[in-house]
Amino acid sequence: MDKLEQYRVFIQVAEMSSFIKAAHALELPRASVSAAIQQLETTLGTRLLHRTTRQVRPTADGLQLLERARALLAEAEDIDQLFQAGQRKVSGRLKVDVPSRIARRLVAPALPGFLRRYPRLQVALGSTDRAIDLVQEGVDCAVRFGTLQDSSLVVRPLGQVALINCASPDYLAEHGVPAQPDDLARGHWAVGYASASNGRELAWELPPSAQSLQVPSRVLVNNAESYIACCAAGLGLIQIPRFDVQHLLDRGQLVEVLPGFRAAAMPVSLVYPHRRQRSRRLIAFIEWFEALMQPHLDR
Repeated sequence: MDKLEQYRVFIQVAEMSSFIKAAHALELPRASVSAAIQQLETTLGTRLLHRTTRQVRPTADGLQLLERARALLAEAEDIDQLFQAGQRKVSGRLKVDVPSRIARRLVAPALPGFLRRYPRLQVALGSTDRAIDLVQEGVDCAVRFGTLQDSSLVVRPLGQVALINCASPDYLAEHGVPAQPDDLARGHWAVGYASASNGRELAWELPPSAQSLQVPSRVLVNNAESYIACCAAGLGLIQIPRFDVQHLLDRGQLVEVLPGFRAAAMPVSLVYPHRRQRSRRLIAFIEWFEALMQPHLDR
């Protein structure tokens, strides 16, 4: 294994705090990862990682090398691809994570065209409605909806999506059509949505003061697919990005309610680690996804 590959292994282990996780992300045997670190420490004459039974973390020298090695690998990749033309620049494996609804309705149908454009690229598409640790799970890029917590990730805002309130025709026939937010507390039900961080049911937000309103629920879900399915089955009202249910609205399977009392639009962002390590495959995905998402943003 050459020196650049040893640096790549070291960065992965340091960022993921685990030899096993790094080996999985790099698709290498664990023994090869351990050997690369040992060789690097021997060559440099210093210990780079503190190893315990529970954790691996960089030493002071390791932290210094980590910053320099990241810059070195980014520069090496730019040099490798400097004289390549067009789509041949984009190759390798890109691991992305997107909400399940986005994966099914937007990304998966459009992926064939993306991969025809970049035939040497492999996309590992993860879809989950929980926030994951990109570094720990070896993810290159993720799509996030809502206000983001402060982190070390690079955030690329894309815009906002409109939120609407809706229900099924059967539900409205049984419970009536709410005319004001106050009506929701009188004889109406919501489909509850559990927070990915703590499992608690999320409250509704309604104007004019963005007040939080706890609409009673009889069913609680933890992903967008179940949320929409329960609403279509007549189990209650939901607040949802319009693009998620536009096809159901068009077919009359769902109906918008309280159109004058929509929640504030929801931000959409791309997040990824380390601005200086943006590979050409990551740049290609970011540009492609921005164009894919553009028609669904609130203008």
